[in-house]
Amino acid sequence: MGFEVPRVGIREVAAAAGVSMGTVSHFLNHPDRVSAEKAKRIQEAIDRLGFVRNNAGRQLRLGHSTTIAYIVPDVSNPFFATIAEGVERRAAQAGLSVFVANSGGDPAREDSYLDLFEEHGVRGMLVASPRAIEDRLAAIRGRGTPSVLVGQRASAPAQPSVSIDDVSGGYTAVRHLVDIGCQHIAFVGGPLSIRQVADRLQGASDAIRESGSATLEIIASEPRVIATGHKVAAELIGRTQGRRPDGIFAVNDLLGIGLVQTLATGGVDVPEEVAVVGYDDIEYAENSFVPLSSVRPPHEDFGVAAIDLLLAVLGETPPPEENHLVFTPDLVVRRSSSRA
Repeated sequence: MGFEVPRVGIREVAAAAGVSMGTVSHFLNHPDRVSAEKAKRIQEAIDRLGFVRNNAGRQLRLGHSTTIAYIVPDVSNPFFATIAEGVERRAAQAGLSVFVANSGGDPAREDSYLDLFEEHGVRGMLVASPRAIEDRLAAIRGRGTPSVLVGQRASAPAQPSVSIDDVSGGYTAVRHLVDIGCQHIAFVGGPLSIRQVADRLQGASDAIRESGSATLEIIASEPRVIATGHKVAAELIGRTQGRRPDGIFAVNDLLGIGLVQTLATGGVDVPEEVAVVGYDDIEYAENSFVPLSSVRPPHEDFGVAAIDLLLAVLGETPPPEENHLVFTPDLVVRRSSSRA
């Protein structure tokens, strides 16, 4: 036979704390309306009785969910983790909880999460996807679940988006390498089917054309992780010095960190022989073997902006002046590209 533990409700909490059910309800939903003394008694009763809030019931009374979803392509990448911090902080201020789901860059897995969250009636979604997904989001929006596209600018006016000017970021990275004297520059990353990667390459190519003399070698490399950076660097070390690039723009910091580690430990002077610039300015960039120069997006502000756009779509805040927010990144110069 199964054993079912009776559920503790606010009636039992109120009796144990010696307050009314209305006071317990205020404590749960509007704690500022409850005195410190009563709040202490209610919290002690909750802890003692093992009360668990029935959020489904609360959502039914409110007429909508208090949960949003944030789907990311790689939760192990510190860049997305940092954005998630901003998302969760701003969502909490708005009284919302966040489910974070990792698609792993797999379209089928991403679709299953989109289906799951729509079926569970989340209030809205933030979707960071490496693929063209606007049609899918438009269909979900048509059924009542709004979303904000994170990381790429939407082409449809009705689809809110928060993105980074990756063309500008790629240009800034390679312009810096040219300015410190690099003439044979390698672009490391891929695939170009990902819009952000293609945009960074476009910016890099613009800087090369503007230089009039520098050259750009494209080294297609994926996945965009530290181990891939090690592999590419090992291949470069095996080249004669004349065939080796003197500057590298890595499409993200994980690649950049791997490149710097293997180049430096393999006897290549970074940055005097090969200067390296990464992208995203994750925490590890500053603390890598040779501190990594990096193109820095506005991390937490990015997540906050995504939530604010979603709140506007939900009618919680006034409509924004612009439905597509585009942030321009900055370059943080560290030892990996700081030549004497």
